[in-house]
Amino acid sequence: MFPRLQPATQALLIANVAMFLLQMVMPDALTARLLLWPIGAGQFYDGAGFMPWQLVTAGFMHVGLPHLFFNMLALWMFGSALEMVWGQKRFYTYYLVSLVGANVLQVIVGTLLLMQGQPPVPVLGASGAVFALLLGYGMLFPNQRMIVFPIPMEIKARTLVIIYGAAELFFAYTGRQPGVAHFVHLGGMLFGWLLIRYWRGQPPFKRGGGRGGNSRFRVVR
Repeated sequence: MFPRLQPATQALLIANVAMFLLQMVMPDALTARLLLWPIGAGQFYDGAGFMPWQLVTAGFMHVGLPHLFFNMLALWMFGSALEMVWGQKRFYTYYLVSLVGANVLQVIVGTLLLMQGQPPVPVLGASGAVFALLLGYGMLFPNQRMIVFPIPMEIKARTLVIIYGAAELFFAYTGRQPGVAHFVHLGGMLFGWLLIRYWRGQPPFKRGGGRGGNSRFRVVR
């Protein structure tokens, strides 16, 4: 469960921690431009509209130390194991594609909610990529036994992925856990799953197609 820290995983850990430290000294105006906003949010907050770079920058920002700690713990646990199998290049590809894909889904959902009259809420955090790492770990090591708080027993990685995926679907549909970007989590798992299927040449892709191997804004994490 705690594999040796790999180079690409270490670099991503450093980047996330460095950005978190920068957040402490950045002015609100700059912070707002790096968070992920739905399209059209600029009419509510000056300088807070959607920009393409937010699909990446928001994924390296965190709302507080606990948020950062648990995301980075998961990055180390699951990321290092996947990097040892895939290598640095493929691991970077998986992480960034999943991160951007998760944030694209969030922008779509956030924009639709804004059109329905709900106020815009910015999103930040590495959770989209982290949930993709969890999904990838469950696909590559489905029978690996784990102990995850608060589950008081060993559980297979595949079962853990199913539990988390079902929980995210439930909370996204019911809205019973506000303040958490459930569509980001689902998006990360979706794009991670699609990329692995592409690499494996499995449907919906053709066989052989995947060769090679403190703020004034209320935010959602």
